[in-house]
Amino acid sequence: MSSDPTLTPTQLGAYFALIEVSSLLRHAVEQQLREAGDLSYVQFQLLATLGDAPRGTQRMTDLADGVVYSRSGLTYQAQLLEQRGLVSRAPSREDERSIDVTITDAGREVLSAVFPGHIGLLHELFLEPLSDRDVEAVADVLTRVRDHMRATPPRSAAPRRRRAKGGAGDAD
Repeated sequence: MSSDPTLTPTQLGAYFALIEVSSLLRHAVEQQLREAGDLSYVQFQLLATLGDAPRGTQRMTDLADGVVYSRSGLTYQAQLLEQRGLVSRAPSREDERSIDVTITDAGREVLSAVFPGHIGLLHELFLEPLSDRDVEAVADVLTRVRDHMRATPPRSAAPRRRRAKGGAGDAD
């Protein structure tokens, strides 16, 4: 019979440190992104991901999975960016059921405006207290944890359940 798992003080400390660092860094980054480009964190992730993509385009579903955000939430964020002229959306050429999102020149300009402050903030808050060797170790550890967690697809990547035809609440 196995007992409930427990955490050592070191494991618990590592977990709480990770959560606190993540929260502090995200708060500072969100503030910088708002001030420099009037972007939310998710909007920045979306633009940065598109900026790195071949042709500056990705399918909406792939974007949602990559930034670990709900499909509906990402659709809303993409709509806000499209209204500002920072992205365009169009039916996918490869899959007519999918929507492709493409970064525009204006979107690239906003990224160019926010990146210097973003990189400066990362250096100041995250990288400054670390040696190059520390950064390599953190990158190695977090990459392994991320890959382990990504082995189970995010909810946004899970197949959608089909409702029985004619069932109660069937909206199809």
